[in-house]
Amino acid sequence: MILFPAIDLYDRKVVRLLKGDYQKMTVYSDDPVKTAKDIESMGGKWLHLVDLEGAKDGTTPNFPVVEAIVKETGLKVEIGGGIRSFETIEKYLDAGVSRVILGTKAVKEPEFLKEAVLKWGDKIAVGVDAKDGHVAVNGWLDVLDVDMFDFLNDIKEMGVKTAIVTDISKDGAMKGTNLPLYERLSKLSGIDITASGGVSTLDDLRALKAMNIYGAILGKAMYNGAIELSEALELVNS
Repeated sequence: MILFPAIDLYDRKVVRLLKGDYQKMTVYSDDPVKTAKDIESMGGKWLHLVDLEGAKDGTTPNFPVVEAIVKETGLKVEIGGGIRSFETIEKYLDAGVSRVILGTKAVKEPEFLKEAVLKWGDKIAVGVDAKDGHVAVNGWLDVLDVDMFDFLNDIKEMGVKTAIVTDISKDGAMKGTNLPLYERLSKLSGIDITASGGVSTLDDLRALKAMNIYGAILGKAMYNGAIELSEALELVNS
């Protein structure tokens, strides 16, 4: 299992939201590049970045931060948040990002996703944000009448190799991740699933690893000290 330490960006700072609520934001650092370097120094290999401003309005206000992280560390970087044009995908990939995560655009415009996968292959991942089994879009502001498992099957047919599945109800709440959901998801063949939202203890990671799930994102628990990143990395790599 790959561990993806997360840096959520807003106003070029490291922040976290509670259950996707922009009114419930905590700032953890004014220096995301230093945070990324710290993650690398502890043995991290990958970094999961989210541009929270981009997720709301489809722009790339934190691009200079992303570019600096890629240049100044050896981390493999995946990024999501408001990526809604081929130009933006190209911009990130040209900057050295390893994987671009499409969210709202992938749900609302399947043809766009198809074309992106044809052009960039496994450099394109899809973020599937779910609430009560349904897909949410626009920075989690709108929940659609789209079943998440149907959607995962659809994108797999298009050739998507990686999906980051977030249970919004668990995200940032520090009450554990949705293990029954990821147990079901781990049985899907042909698509790698990264678990996101609510990883609060090493036991959460242990359980996810035992399911042979592809990856797990570590966010708030890393910042508030509930999980030591070095211990988490040791666990997933053992």
